[in-house]
Amino acid sequence: MTSRSPSLTAGASRAGRDRTAAEGWRAFRESPRVLWTALVVIHLAVFLLLLPMMRRGELGGDLPVYSNWATEALGGGIWPVFGYDWVYPAGALVPILLPRVFGPGLYTVVWLVLVAAANGIALQALIRRGRLLRTQTAAGWWVLTVGILAPVDLLRLEGFTAPMVVVGMLFLGSRPRIAGLLLAAATWIKVWPAAVIVAVIVASTRRWVVLATGAAVSAAITLAVVLGGGASHLDSFVNQQNGRPLQIEAPLSTPWLWMSMLGVAGARLFHDSTLITEEVTGPGDAWVVANGTWVMLGVMGALVVLLAIATWRLSRLVHPMGKEVDLVLVGALSLATAFIVFNKVGSPQYMLWLTPIVAVGLVLRPPDWRTPAILLLAVAVLTTLVFPTFYFALIALHPLVLILLAARNALLVVVLGWSVTKLWAAAFVAQPVPLGTRPFGTAVRNTSY
Repeated sequence: MTSRSPSLTAGASRAGRDRTAAEGWRAFRESPRVLWTALVVIHLAVFLLLLPMMRRGELGGDLPVYSNWATEALGGGIWPVFGYDWVYPAGALVPILLPRVFGPGLYTVVWLVLVAAANGIALQALIRRGRLLRTQTAAGWWVLTVGILAPVDLLRLEGFTAPMVVVGMLFLGSRPRIAGLLLAAATWIKVWPAAVIVAVIVASTRRWVVLATGAAVSAAITLAVVLGGGASHLDSFVNQQNGRPLQIEAPLSTPWLWMSMLGVAGARLFHDSTLITEEVTGPGDAWVVANGTWVMLGVMGALVVLLAIATWRLSRLVHPMGKEVDLVLVGALSLATAFIVFNKVGSPQYMLWLTPIVAVGLVLRPPDWRTPAILLLAVAVLTTLVFPTFYFALIALHPLVLILLAARNALLVVVLGWSVTKLWAAAFVAQPVPLGTRPFGTAVRNTSY
């Protein structure tokens, strides 16, 4: 009869304790109660940080601009879109006007409450879906990105559109009409969810339901604007972007930003008082300013063709319900990222175009979407370091902040490369597979959203 060595027994005991501690920590950080508490703390912390500025009337950023638009419109003045050209689609009037109904003094408070409610709805949708896989990694990731990007997540229009896209994409398989309504409404607030709609139209078997619902939403908004006398301003949000110079945070602006820092003749930063943005100009930028939008549209058009080829090819290899999830997600991410990488305009809130897609990918296809999730966490941290943490240093062309911004933009290119590589593999590289096997990653129980 033999007995275990004391060292082996102690080692096994330590390993058991470590495993128990790890499991306990995972259970704690993935507890819905903990996730909800974290989300509430994030919103409350932002409110408390803004409170002194609100009391002094020194709150900067977009919210005072939104409040002024709402006050003028509801006070009997001229309404955006109805009375003059506007930088946003007509649907943005709803979230901008709604907080003003409760009075000008409560605008910021009501705004934050509404954004908190929107983020809460998205969190609950992710938690509910996460229960199928018995993991709340995606929900936790969503809360973490909300916290990191809080300065823009909670104070810009993307604070509404990002949660709408999360819920819309999760509803695509089970409630396609609601999905179409949410995605169309989000697009009429900010244009970027159109990337998701295009991916759905190309790759999803629910395309006709989403199209019909989206068309109905668009028709209702268009009719309201036309009846209100704003027909000539309905598409002004598109025209407002034409001819715009390079905004300093756009990836395309990187060479001219560095030219300005290095003192190259003719390269400089300037403030656009109309759009309240910082722009950059310099030698050789005229072609990019004139043709940048067309280059962006060309790249996105090529991605749509690639997505269509992948959809056609994989429809001959696998069951549609087993492949469309992957193609919609990867197609949406590639289009949204290209929208950022090849855009003359660049703002920190644009990162919120990507987080909803990755959150949904992480809850539906956890193994496949771990890489872009990690990359976007780094993107989020670098974005917040640039704005608002060191934004004045960026305007002063501090080299270290320029390096942070360049690193953030490089990571965006990596995210784009990841998604394009997946599309390319689906379109041209993937080998024939048995019916029901997915082309990306490992299977999960619910492959139809």
